[in-house]
Amino acid sequence: METQEFLLKHSQEWSKKYPKKYIAIVGDKLVSVNNSAVNAFKEAKEKFPDKEVCIEYIPTKEETATLL
Repeated sequence: METQEFLLKHSQEWSKKYPKKYIAIVGDKLVSVNNSAVNAFKEAKEKFPDKEVCIEYIPTKEETATLL
């Protein structure tokens, strides 16, 4: 499964569990949740040094509404 597909598949679940957090995804695995994008990236790279890491911010409902 592609990273973007994985993200879309779980976005509603994660929006409830991890609002205002940064998540790190490697392939089809959520590998880190953190308050800091940098720290989420570092944690992911420690676990998967040779893999591409995708960092995403999980907005709150209010932040999402503002973006629309």
